[in-house]
Amino acid sequence: MPGPRLCEHHGVSASTPTTAWDRDDILPEDGTLEPIHDREYRVRAYRLSSDRILIRGGVRDQKPPGLYISHDPDPIIVHHMIVEMEVSFPSLVIERCEVTFESYPHGTCPTITEHYRSLEGVSIARGYSGRVRELFGGPRGCTHTTALLLAMGPVAVQCTWSMFSAELPEGESPSLRMRLFEGTVDDTWRMNIGSCHEWAEDGPATRRAEAGDGFEVPVFMQRRLRDLGLTDEAG
Repeated sequence: MPGPRLCEHHGVSASTPTTAWDRDDILPEDGTLEPIHDREYRVRAYRLSSDRILIRGGVRDQKPPGLYISHDPDPIIVHHMIVEMEVSFPSLVIERCEVTFESYPHGTCPTITEHYRSLEGVSIARGYSGRVRELFGGPRGCTHTTALLLAMGPVAVQCTWSMFSAELPEGESPSLRMRLFEGTVDDTWRMNIGSCHEWAEDGPATRRAEAGDGFEVPVFMQRRLRDLGLTDEAG
């Protein structure tokens, strides 16, 4: 699949054919409730090279048509902020951070965007959330941009296995990818310690990794291979 095509306006991806995974159907919607506000986060990561990742994120608040201005046929975009971060791999150090304000309530809102370059040189792998709050919390930043940044950090971490997988030769057997998950490639797994109950210091994933047993094949991978009828393929 080709990489993102960038247009001149803030580096935002130009219109490209949609795929099944572009659908925004993550919320139940039965049509019986009247919405009064919609907040959307979208974070997407791109492999720029074997040692660099682009993390692009956006946050957008909308009011439904007719709520603020009667007979207005379109929603009103209250906030729309875009963040682009280039991250080195595997260190996950932020090399570039740019913030753009597309829609905002106050004329002086965009004056804070340059401050977000303070993230350059910060590691996402160690103490990222605390550093974001320290630099941009409260009056030191934009509430909505800072919330977006906190959502973007875990995406960079989630890219670790994707980057390893991208280096595998095309057409290899699914069992090879399963062994990638099962094996302990390096110590990058340690960044997960303390992040959730599974990765508690005495949690099951941490115990397996420290014992050198690798990782279990993720449930999502097991299900997908089963759906494709590939679970019995020999390695």
